[in-house]
Amino acid sequence: MTIRRLDPPSSAARRQSQEVRVLGVDPGLHITGYAVLKIAPLPIVIEAGVIRPSAGAILPARLADLQKQIADIIDEFSITHIGVEQLYAHYKHPRTAILMGHARGVILLAAGCHNIPVVDLPSTLVKKTFTGNGHATKSQMQRTAASRFKLGKLPSPPDVADAMAIAYVLAARLIGR
Repeated sequence: MTIRRLDPPSSAARRQSQEVRVLGVDPGLHITGYAVLKIAPLPIVIEAGVIRPSAGAILPARLADLQKQIADIIDEFSITHIGVEQLYAHYKHPRTAILMGHARGVILLAAGCHNIPVVDLPSTLVKKTFTGNGHATKSQMQRTAASRFKLGKLPSPPDVADAMAIAYVLAARLIGR
């Protein structure tokens, strides 16, 4: 068995040597939305999309796939900060929260392996900051993302707009707005 050790530059060195790039993540086991924003001086979308771990694979394989893809994004875009939606559990659907917790765990693992600070953001705060409505619908989030980032079409699926909003709120915190 070979153990590969990650020796990324420290997060402090990374932040000093280059521009600030944030990764917003809307975690899920079936679909994880992500968005990479550069702050220059206002947030600009560099890339956004979804990660779809192998649907037919067993849970450990899906989690490993998700972790690898997040790590690849971190490396490719030289991410300096990560924002992740805070875990929310509804008493009627505890299994959903547990499964989402697995996805969040591997995202946090990828961040930790790269020494990148992570900010947990409650979904109501993200929605309120991004759209002005703490209980915004998925459609409202998509329309706001398309308008705010001057996109030619609505980001789809909605997980992409959610990730853009998470990244935007984190960026706004970093630039003090």
